[in-house]
Amino acid sequence: MSGWTNEAEQRRGAEPPLPPELSPRRAAAATGGVPPQASHGGGPGGGYGPPSTGGGRGRGPGRRPGSRARIVKFTALGLLVALLVVSVSTYFWADSKVRREVDLSKVEDRPAGGKGTNYLIVGSDSREGLSKEQEQDLHTGAAEGKRTDSMMVLHVGDNGNTMLSFPRDSYVTIPAFTGQKSGKRYPAATHKLNRAYADGGPELLTRTIEYNTGLHIDHYAEIGFSGFVNLVDALGGVDMCLDKPLKDKASGADFPAGCQTLDGKQGLAFVRQRHQEADQDLGRMRNQQKFLSSLAHQAASPATVLNPFTLYPVIGSGLDTLIVDKDMSLWNITSMFWAMKGVTGGDGKSMTVPISTANLPTRSDGVAVKWDSTKSKQLFGQLKNDETVTVTSK
Repeated sequence: MSGWTNEAEQRRGAEPPLPPELSPRRAAAATGGVPPQASHGGGPGGGYGPPSTGGGRGRGPGRRPGSRARIVKFTALGLLVALLVVSVSTYFWADSKVRREVDLSKVEDRPAGGKGTNYLIVGSDSREGLSKEQEQDLHTGAAEGKRTDSMMVLHVGDNGNTMLSFPRDSYVTIPAFTGQKSGKRYPAATHKLNRAYADGGPELLTRTIEYNTGLHIDHYAEIGFSGFVNLVDALGGVDMCLDKPLKDKASGADFPAGCQTLDGKQGLAFVRQRHQEADQDLGRMRNQQKFLSSLAHQAASPATVLNPFTLYPVIGSGLDTLIVDKDMSLWNITSMFWAMKGVTGGDGKSMTVPISTANLPTRSDGVAVKWDSTKSKQLFGQLKNDETVTVTSK
């Protein structure tokens, strides 16, 4: 019977059965190039194609298993490339705005570098970029040129970050220097610290800080009135909590007690006011440290960094008016703000250089501030060696 069947099938031209071990390609070759699926009529006109799953509907032409995974993979790759392009573009855009105008290589007789990194942060009373109306509105006065309004050294190290403020009336030795305009050589003399900036700019101020502390300044950063106001406004204001009402006619400060958001104008008034403080400049420096720490905290927060509508105005406002040294990179600037962010919490510490006399009469400079030589020397040594700071301001 089986023999009859084989003979009948051969007479009808039927194809002999294929060995089960043959692959589809080999099967196609064995049957004259026609894949087995052709007998199912899965492809158009009975040609090559996947078998029908019923109802006349298949996967559709050109769809293969795994194609969806490839689409997802290529989409993710495209997004990654786009993000990389935006990030690189942002970096170069921001880098082009940095004002690298201070040359620390011109500073004479520098001390050896210590452990950690020291940033000299200066707030100047520069009116650059302000109109006469803005000067009046911000209570800045109209003095020409610029002077130091605040000076701090931010030490970043392995044993905690320290923000150390220096009173602008500190009575210190200004080392010998060559006048920028006159070209004359001036001998070392004792004056108020802000005299160094007035006579020789950032370079002489850096040298004076180094000479009197023994600390090597690695980077310099300075911001004026206009830049400060614009930066605070770009952040949408800075949150501050006041223990008591604050009012100062000279700076324009007028704030109730409690937590509130200060805009650029209000923030400038807050960090400049001193007449209501019992210890005048010393109280003002404490307020400056609090404000800068809060500002840095908001500038480095995810709400700012991950929101391009906030990040770009902040970068533009901050870098347009931030003056730094020639070797300061964007990474250094970011590191500085990040260190400021946590200086008043965790293992950070903010303080004023230890003082022995806050009202020292002088022969030619009026009333000045005298440092506590013993405690100051110990403090500077701890910072230079990146040790845990145990010295207090009092």
